[in-house]
Amino acid sequence: MASSSLNQTSSFSHTEFILFQFPGVTKFRPLLVLPFLTMYTVILLGNATVMMTIVLEKSLHLPMYFLIWSLLAVNVLYTTAITPKMMLALLGLDRISLSGCLTQMFVVNSSIMGESIVVLLMAIDRYLAITRPLHYRDVISKHLLVHSAMNGLVRYCCAVFPLVVLASRLYYCKSNILYHFHCENMVLVNLGCGDISKVQIGGLLVRVLITVSDLTIVLLSYMKILHVVMKIVVGPARHKALHTCATHLLVVVLIYFSGLLSTILYLPGVPTSYNGQNISSAIYFLFPATVNPFIYGLRMKKIKTSLLKHWRNTKENMALKHTARGQ
Repeated sequence: MASSSLNQTSSFSHTEFILFQFPGVTKFRPLLVLPFLTMYTVILLGNATVMMTIVLEKSLHLPMYFLIWSLLAVNVLYTTAITPKMMLALLGLDRISLSGCLTQMFVVNSSIMGESIVVLLMAIDRYLAITRPLHYRDVISKHLLVHSAMNGLVRYCCAVFPLVVLASRLYYCKSNILYHFHCENMVLVNLGCGDISKVQIGGLLVRVLITVSDLTIVLLSYMKILHVVMKIVVGPARHKALHTCATHLLVVVLIYFSGLLSTILYLPGVPTSYNGQNISSAIYFLFPATVNPFIYGLRMKKIKTSLLKHWRNTKENMALKHTARGQ
């Protein structure tokens, strides 16, 4: 009888979910739209400005700046997949279908995977530029970027795609309330009935292994760069190399530290609240995307110079139009 009852219960599966974010805040939840709307606006304007500058300025048509453009594009992609729906949920439009949930999960996870690949390529790019300067232009080419993108696609299919497929096959009969601001795969899977341990373990292993392996490669690359710079490079060239690498490392720390913090809070046995998980995820997804354009725009001399040049040109053109209208 117990087995029969379980089968009947597990045959029912919710097809619609409620995004109940920041459960500790109830009465003033709509007011949370303001800071998130501000951050999202800064993300769109800041990233778009730097991306457009890289496209318009021919002197920035180099592999390093193409990778910076790609990183900023990924930032815009996954924040757009999350933030608008998050703000709508805060205003009361908090329902999302299972298919919409899985689609969001697909886009977010693939974007995060893409971000990790770009960061790895940035580390390799700087490594080759500093340790193999004479062969840099021969090694870093469109073929390498295409090859790396294909490897990233295979990596994604092997690591992330199965998690989305497994999540789509679960029966969600426990509840249809997601205590999160987006369809985080671990939060969604926890609503599944039956044995979900394999999916949970698989999800955590993918997040931990990818984060740790990528971070290890990146740190080893920059340690080798630092060794070469301090041993061989001297004078202004050393300062330029250290400045560029420090900028990239600052972005790496923001991305991976917030990612590791978010992952740790989802580990079994770690005491944390829904609000704690929501806040850590918000920091992971929104904070790096907010500050990245400022880091690159202010610390990268060529980008900063190009931004100022285009700003002056725009200001002069507006002044000329105003003068022409006055005449």
